[in-house]
Amino acid sequence: MARFPTVFDLARAEEQEVLRLWQGLGYYTRARNLHKCAQQIVHEYEGAFPESYKSLIKLPGIGPYTAAAIASISFNEETPVLDGNVFRLLSRLFNISKDIGTIEGKKYFQKMAKAMISDFAPGEFNQAIMEFGALQCLPKNPDCETCILKSYCLSYSKNNQHKRPVKQKKVTKNIRYFNYLVFEQDNRLYLKKRDGNDIWKGLYDFHLMESGSKYSDLSQIANDINYINLKDISVYRFREYKHILTHLVIYAFFYHINLNDTNLKIDQFSLNGGKFYNKRDILELPKPVLIDKYLKEEIF
Repeated sequence: MARFPTVFDLARAEEQEVLRLWQGLGYYTRARNLHKCAQQIVHEYEGAFPESYKSLIKLPGIGPYTAAAIASISFNEETPVLDGNVFRLLSRLFNISKDIGTIEGKKYFQKMAKAMISDFAPGEFNQAIMEFGALQCLPKNPDCETCILKSYCLSYSKNNQHKRPVKQKKVTKNIRYFNYLVFEQDNRLYLKKRDGNDIWKGLYDFHLMESGSKYSDLSQIANDINYINLKDISVYRFREYKHILTHLVIYAFFYHINLNDTNLKIDQFSLNGGKFYNKRDILELPKPVLIDKYLKEEIF
């Protein structure tokens, strides 16, 4: 907020700076969408934020919940919000057994919320129903005995609050193994900008070789990098981390290789688009939390 006080400032910024300032917050797609959204508002709306749900939903990074919240709270549009608190409250109040994770279930709750929303204070209604779910109608221990809605609550009368809302089973986390080779030469480290549609797009990390498991010894490294001979390298620092994301667990193994201790030269490397950075420049690069943690604990 301090760096980009207006939507025009954010629209003019370079993506790399936006990602660097976002570093540590996770969900980097949000930062990229925030940047794209600012640019679209400047270019298509001359910097004036759209005021209707239909316009808001077209902006990058703004989905149904966010569009409804902005339209109702900021512009008094009768558009209901549906978040976890609202799903929980409505499912208990009316004892709804529909799965909130399905398209059918979401449409059903949307229709119900639309019928209930206040026509004169939709923003206050949306904030109130979310707050009520967050403070009173709690997920595990709802305060039913002091609830002002208990005489109307069908789940309370049936004593099945703990079964509402109905949810799909939790998504199983995928597991990936990242083997990082941290090349250092002349007090500089090799990093590369991530591209494609994988995690951490636009951020910088070390030379990565993903495998089905942790490398067992140096011979595997040499085998995977055909331009390095085993006799030319030695790992003088090794660290491993377990990094947990929403739908992913990463087991990361860092092999720090000091090229000053070998006969290898930088021009012998063909590391696919990266370069060696001095440590001052590395501080300014946007990096995943995992890489930043390694740097702080082992390098800086």
